[in-house]
Amino acid sequence: MSDKIKVVSIVGPTASGKTRLSVEIAKKLNGEIISADSMQIYKGMTIATAAPTEEEKQGIKHHLMEFITYDKSFSVANYVALAHKVIYNVYKSGKLPIVVGGTGLYVDSLLNNIKFTNNSSDVQVRQKYSDLLEKYGISYLLNELKKIDIVTYNRLSSEINPKRIIRALEFYEVTGKTITDQNVNSKQESPYYAAKIGLTYKNRELLYNKINKRVDIMLENGLLEEAEKVLNSDLSETAKKAIGYKELIPYFEGKQDLKECIETLKMNTRRYAKRQLTWFRRDEDINWIYIDEYNNFEELLHSALTIIKQKDFINGQTSF
Repeated sequence: MSDKIKVVSIVGPTASGKTRLSVEIAKKLNGEIISADSMQIYKGMTIATAAPTEEEKQGIKHHLMEFITYDKSFSVANYVALAHKVIYNVYKSGKLPIVVGGTGLYVDSLLNNIKFTNNSSDVQVRQKYSDLLEKYGISYLLNELKKIDIVTYNRLSSEINPKRIIRALEFYEVTGKTITDQNVNSKQESPYYAAKIGLTYKNRELLYNKINKRVDIMLENGLLEEAEKVLNSDLSETAKKAIGYKELIPYFEGKQDLKECIETLKMNTRRYAKRQLTWFRRDEDINWIYIDEYNNFEELLHSALTIIKQKDFINGQTSF
């Protein structure tokens, strides 16, 4: 452990308060934040992705946030390569790297030091499976996956995430290997010693209420205007997946009223939060903090810092 870089990881579903907690920890422990959000990488999508404002950052340096245009595709392999460099530079500058975000694939691939296979993507193959999904439904794709990779099938059959199912089929067709084989053979020793914190609510309805309120605030802050601009631009395949824009298309096309579209947006965001929690629950090393078990934020922050201290990140004399 002594030769590994100490990293704090803060994960959790959307609207759980990761930004506020990470900023306060960075202030207490002389840290800098490395974003692990697959949509906050884009410029011009600030409102829909709930990217922190300069006021919310409180002077803490944030990395890998709003640095490319939304016509550019960006993969998890791209993210991991950049994040490794950023973490090393933060560490060498004497600061504590704090990885923060809700994109579980980004966080896990980074901290587990996953090595990615080159040339494992093919747009035409992906489109073929997307067409099959539209024609025959998700059960057909799951059945195809079951034939080639029962482990990945068992993992994805309960989650029902079309994107991941299509990706597993595409990967096998392009490389001749299953995603399961890739995951087993791609793991290398991690250069990081991580203190992992998960943030959520014991009462799921409280989280859903926070999500609904956040969507209302986004609308007040100009989500409609941002969505119209983004949707009228050339979007990469990655950027098209952002929640907050596609749900508003029926409104812009005059097919649904705004209220209906907003309800769809809230529903899709709640479903996304549920998928995030499903993903993170698989990691037994995450120390969960339930927001509704604390009387105030100061108590919650103290609990988070205690978790970090127990991982030998903080000198025993340090008070907080």
